[in-house]
Amino acid sequence: MKNELWRLSANELAALIRRREVSSREAMQGCLDRHDAVNPRLNAVVDIRPDEALTEADAADQALARGDALGALHGVPITIKVNVDQRGFATTNGIVANKGLIATQDSPVVANLRRAGAVPLGRSNTPAFSMRWFTDNDLHGRTLNPHDAGLTPGGSSGGASSAVAAGIGPIAHGNDQGGSIRYPAYACGVYGLRPSVQRVPAFNPSATAERPPAFQITSVQGPLARSVADLRLAFEAMAARDPRDPTWAPAPFAGPTPTAPIRVGLCRRVPGFQADPAVVAALDQAARWLEAAGYRVEEVELPLFREAHELWFDLTLNDTRLMMGETILRDGDAAIQHAYREMLAYAKELDLHGYLRASASRMKIRRAWSALFQSHPLLLMPVSWRAPFAIVEDQRDSDTIRAIFEAQSPLLATAMLGTPGLSVPLPGKQPMGVQLMAEPFREDLCFAAAEAIERQAGPVLPVDPA
Repeated sequence: MKNELWRLSANELAALIRRREVSSREAMQGCLDRHDAVNPRLNAVVDIRPDEALTEADAADQALARGDALGALHGVPITIKVNVDQRGFATTNGIVANKGLIATQDSPVVANLRRAGAVPLGRSNTPAFSMRWFTDNDLHGRTLNPHDAGLTPGGSSGGASSAVAAGIGPIAHGNDQGGSIRYPAYACGVYGLRPSVQRVPAFNPSATAERPPAFQITSVQGPLARSVADLRLAFEAMAARDPRDPTWAPAPFAGPTPTAPIRVGLCRRVPGFQADPAVVAALDQAARWLEAAGYRVEEVELPLFREAHELWFDLTLNDTRLMMGETILRDGDAAIQHAYREMLAYAKELDLHGYLRASASRMKIRRAWSALFQSHPLLLMPVSWRAPFAIVEDQRDSDTIRAIFEAQSPLLATAMLGTPGLSVPLPGKQPMGVQLMAEPFREDLCFAAAEAIERQAGPVLPVDPA
């Protein structure tokens, strides 16, 4: 069995290591062997140092032998995305100009994972500037989807989703500002959690400037995994306090249980947006499974949905244009420059007064959704209105790219709210899934509903690249 430890979940590996039935070194070697077998095809992990990974695994074994207190992820191999600081590694963010930007400290999310005992295996790929739902760049190359090389693995955490789907570690770190965890999880058929804003501390010590305001209210760090239990385990490890992020909130991991049966608001369609039949079918299947588990599922209308979607573009792209635009046009590869220009064309260019009015309107949108959560503590909605895109679809004409932006509105509109979103895979011939949402800091409701679906859908197993 030991040569196939990469097939096991993080919970299973952690339990075996704690009982000394398997060593951390053996767990790491198993995942490194799997990396060597499949990563040349996928290019999911783009910066790996096997000797260092094994040395850290040995240190975990020594801590166990000394009787040290052990974290929940002790000895478990994980991957870290190349856009956060991990000491000794370049924080490239997929940019050629950043290949020498070596981090001297761990970012809070990496530090928290280490404190929980996780052992970094390698660094996962992202598009340049982490600004596309497609993962390729001039520095690290293109990442493929292990289910179908003709489909995007998602982005920006496309390396993370491809790696965890193929068994290169049971847990992958990612981050999500406009779907960058949830969409890769959807595209590669795994679980992905966008935590509540302020839940997981974030900061890159190597950064030379603070993030723009729209990034601060939408961007989060979170995990991808092949099971809900592993997702929960990684999330709780990531969410520990770090004083370098003063916005971190000390919220409990579980809130009051809503009155049974828990009412789930189902969104199958929104006027003005076109849903693929496969997307609607997945929602209907998930709804049936939730009802079988005792939930009451009712169709609802999502308030101010178009306004929330457009607000994401207007705030994010105006911040990007003013604070990062010159850098993208100077250091970005051709793919991100093309996508960025299309994003600018889709968003409204705002003057100061327009920006302030747009920022203020976010409260109206949040208030409307907060009212919806009082009647329906959970929402069941698409991850995207479309099945996963072709691998370079965002490099085509403007009409095609605008259609992509519209399809991704369930990711973008919800990113404006500060709420958690959980991408849940459903079985089928191609990757497909649904999104669960709850009000801020109620990840526990999302986890419980995802587990109810998981019991019916069956386990997500590592896949061999197609």
